[in-house]
Amino acid sequence: MYVAPRHLDQVLPTAESWNGTGIIARIGSPQMEKQILSTGLPFVASQLGESSMPKAGERFGEIETHSKAVVQMGVKHLLERGLRSFAFCGFMNCHWSTVRETECVCLLREKGFHCFMRHIHMASWIQQPHWLDTWRHEQPGMVSWLRWLPKPVGLMACNDVCGRQVLQACVTAELPVPDDVAVVGVDNDELICELSDPPLSSVALDVERAGYESAQLLDGLMSGRIKKGYVVHVEPTHVVTRRSSDVIAQDDPLMVSALRFIRDHFAQSITVSDVAREVGASRRTLERHFSIAIRRSILSEIARCRIERAKELLCETEASCYRVASRIGFNSIKTFNRTFYRRESITPQGFRKMARITAK
Repeated sequence: MYVAPRHLDQVLPTAESWNGTGIIARIGSPQMEKQILSTGLPFVASQLGESSMPKAGERFGEIETHSKAVVQMGVKHLLERGLRSFAFCGFMNCHWSTVRETECVCLLREKGFHCFMRHIHMASWIQQPHWLDTWRHEQPGMVSWLRWLPKPVGLMACNDVCGRQVLQACVTAELPVPDDVAVVGVDNDELICELSDPPLSSVALDVERAGYESAQLLDGLMSGRIKKGYVVHVEPTHVVTRRSSDVIAQDDPLMVSALRFIRDHFAQSITVSDVAREVGASRRTLERHFSIAIRRSILSEIARCRIERAKELLCETEASCYRVASRIGFNSIKTFNRTFYRRESITPQGFRKMARITAK
């Protein structure tokens, strides 16, 4: 394994003693692409930008993030918080960011919403020795853009690095997060997300599974068992909710109280009557408010909160499905399995297997 010292600014080793027989790479520049192709070695690579490199074929394969599924998950997360204004922030001249932006705009347009875009000129800034100076130059423009957006706004960043910079700009713009700007990134880089202020919500990717598949593909290409490469897809698993998107964007005080009570107590086997009693309204009145405000029933919102938490537990812990069910308010594993399948079109066990997590 060879990893160059300057983060994404990586090059192939030039030492004559390097006797590599295969390459797994993240292509960050045309020069790096040219070097890899010139070796004649089998390789598996992901592309950072627009590239002339052909798709997977003889002696090479490609790693590609399923951007459409990533965007669908992030947008769904923001919509479920009651947000009705949306924005996307990404990198200029960066292919995967452009793809995510396009998918975000198309998805929101299909749902009847407009999406405001902001590009920051950072296709290669992180590779430059003076990237802090570049960010200082870019931040005032982002601050003005954030102030201009209609509030409250749900903002999807192309990745966690971009998301963290949005949060920094919000501080400068004196915009409260998540009340005015709710932010969700992509990658779930725990160091970036947890050290952001506030902690950044993010779409988690199944990079471990993709890593194993990439290594398996490269091994087959090197040994000759596999004659032609294919695309390794990196799939999203769930949204890890942190403070940056923990908002209830509702003008109706009754809805705010009801939704907050559900999100704070869904694991306690609460019922619709419990919610109505807590907010001091009749069940029929509260159901009408839910139908108008979020187009979901009270029971459906309780189930949604439980299943979202179940997905986190299935991906991030080794707790048995029975234990997961009990921790999120289900009285029986049968009800949990049925509810999970109805909402996700997959069983809890299947979801965990897909995320490469095995229960004890």
